[in-house]
Amino acid sequence: MYLRQNKRRAITVMLLVLALLMVGIGGLACVQGLQPIGWSGGAVSGDTLFVGSKEGRLVAVNMVDEGRQWSEQLKVSSQSGGFGCAPTLGGGCGAGAAKVAIYGTPAIAGELVYISAYNGKVYAYNTDSLGVRWVYPREGYLEPIVSGVATDGENVYFGGSDGKVYALDAATGDWQWEFQTGDKVWSTPTIADGRVYIGSFDNKLYTLDAGDGSLIWEFTSEGAIAATPLVDGSTVYIGSFDRHFYAVDVADGSMKWQFMGSNWFWAKPVVNDTTIYVGCLDGKVYALKTDSGDKVAEFDLGSPVASSPVALNGAIVFASREGVIYRLDTASNEIGQLAAVEAEVYGSLTINNGVVYIHTPDLTLHRVNAETGAVLMSVSLESKD
Repeated sequence: MYLRQNKRRAITVMLLVLALLMVGIGGLACVQGLQPIGWSGGAVSGDTLFVGSKEGRLVAVNMVDEGRQWSEQLKVSSQSGGFGCAPTLGGGCGAGAAKVAIYGTPAIAGELVYISAYNGKVYAYNTDSLGVRWVYPREGYLEPIVSGVATDGENVYFGGSDGKVYALDAATGDWQWEFQTGDKVWSTPTIADGRVYIGSFDNKLYTLDAGDGSLIWEFTSEGAIAATPLVDGSTVYIGSFDRHFYAVDVADGSMKWQFMGSNWFWAKPVVNDTTIYVGCLDGKVYALKTDSGDKVAEFDLGSPVASSPVALNGAIVFASREGVIYRLDTASNEIGQLAAVEAEVYGSLTINNGVVYIHTPDLTLHRVNAETGAVLMSVSLESKD
């Protein structure tokens, strides 16, 4: 009986996530082809790339010799906050039932790397050994965490499905403050100039004081916000599920301009000089003027763009959900196919020394030369135990 109840709870969780992603927020039409999954991108420190794996582990990949380390598998318990159990990738609850989902990209500060997990916990590991430094909360669980973490070296910040934004001491994991929004927070925060910028499913972009969590201003769109904000100079850019992409004044939260696509904006954009490039779930990348939002160009990638791009040497590299990698020349605004991987792409891209790293759900880290498009040997993230 207990196992059947847990199974029903797990199915409810998965259906909820599917419903949130497959239907519009606030009356929007459903998104064709969008799957109920996000994925961890990579964070680089020196010659090591850190990424969360499908097995529910933090993996450290040496980008020189391909050596790998794995953290202990994230633990779950038969009791947690949120949905009555600690949700996992395998659809079960209870210790050892399955692997814990990791949606957010790790963050690094000094000798520690931080990662959030869908079981409602945040972990800090030593970068050299992947030994656990601290876990928050120490007892029990928060509601599921989809948000990635961000750190300024003093605190670690993240959002939760309980609608709260949290700040923890980066060294100890001690609670510093929390801020309550009106709905779930899946957006990964951005830290800039002593402020925390983060979106919520209550349709708002919040700007909080990084020191005490007090509200500085809020901006309201017409749809849920799950994207990661980009702060550039006096402007913060954010996409919404209302099919609009916004430029907002960092001083007071007033809207500078808005641009409408044909579907949700989920990926974090990239600014190059006076042009901002943003991918959309309508399968297009839009090039917009930073001062006005006027469209400079658009590029049809053929399938939804949920993965955040990377920039290098006058070019921006994008990935479509179908696994096609594109290189966009920012001088000519011309785009061409760089490579293709045989897997769907949801997680943020990572670049280091001219190589683009693409983490796909099949426990594979693909590598593509960003200049030539050569597909290098992939790296397996699968552990031996």
